[in-house]
Amino acid sequence: MCLGIPGRIVSADDAGGLLMGTVDFGGVAREVCLAYVPEARAGDYVIVHVGFAISLVDEAEARRTLEILATMGDVLERELAGGAGAAP
Repeated sequence: MCLGIPGRIVSADDAGGLLMGTVDFGGVAREVCLAYVPEARAGDYVIVHVGFAISLVDEAEARRTLEILATMGDVLERELAGGAGAAP
């Protein structure tokens, strides 16, 4: 199963013409492509799917979603593991 996981952008920068950022998912940081949300800035919350931020989300909604995922056992950990170096 692949989920869209909310996370907070810690930093964002241009990587050879591609907007990339570090996103924190409750203590687990991953490198994420921010090209689909060019308006996103550090401190914003985004929904990330297979390594791409696909939309902005407000902090309250992000926290609610993370709380729900936490009740589902290890779903969040499995999604964030994603394989060898893959982002969620």
